[in-house]
Amino acid sequence: MRRLIVLCSGLFALLGGASAQAPALQPFGATGGAPAAPWHVVGLPQQTKPFTTFSVVEIDGKRALKVESKEAYGNIVHPLAWTTTSAKLSWQWRIEEPIEASDLRTKGGDDTALKVCVFFDLSIDKIPFGDRQLLRFARSKTTEPVPAATVCYVWDAKLPAGTTLDNAFTKRMRYVVVRSGPQKLNQWSSEKRDVVADFTQLFGNESDTVPPIIGIAIGADSDNTKSRSVGYVTGVALEP
Repeated sequence: MRRLIVLCSGLFALLGGASAQAPALQPFGATGGAPAAPWHVVGLPQQTKPFTTFSVVEIDGKRALKVESKEAYGNIVHPLAWTTTSAKLSWQWRIEEPIEASDLRTKGGDDTALKVCVFFDLSIDKIPFGDRQLLRFARSKTTEPVPAATVCYVWDAKLPAGTTLDNAFTKRMRYVVVRSGPQKLNQWSSEKRDVVADFTQLFGNESDTVPPIIGIAIGADSDNTKSRSVGYVTGVALEP
């Protein structure tokens, strides 16, 4: 649950309320520096461990976000307001160093070399009572709203592509393994996901409608496995 708080910390700084037409995701910015606003790095409350680092680089002729984690934790978040009934999320990513020791089925192995996440503003009334109490507790620890539903697309070292599972810490976050294994290391892979269909598959037992999308996050963490990972993301776009 702590991780869910962290993912959403600072998420609503730029939100002016949901609208029928969402603002486009902004570019990462100029090469050689930190990502440009509204992208911003979010870590654990009072974090003492290293932060995952994010920088804008040129690689293979592409301007990309470099995501590097050394026994670290961190995410970069773009606030959003998207209330249309369809949404396709596309991006390209590239892994140089996976996390061989990861095991998303356990808390001790809950590390990801690269993930792209979507935050949904699911009503708390739609979730199970136990989760509701935990979510209320999580929200009491932060001044920022904590979404009740998060879908994260991950590149995992072992789990087969197509695997879906709950986050080991909270069922409010659920994973879709999009890429797996070392076969395409150091190569770009293009993805396009129907996030409405994915929400329905993962959270449809809780809601028969798809709530607004309120943020996109990119992250990597290697703190649980004491590992290191390096990856790149470019071309992130959200379209009807």
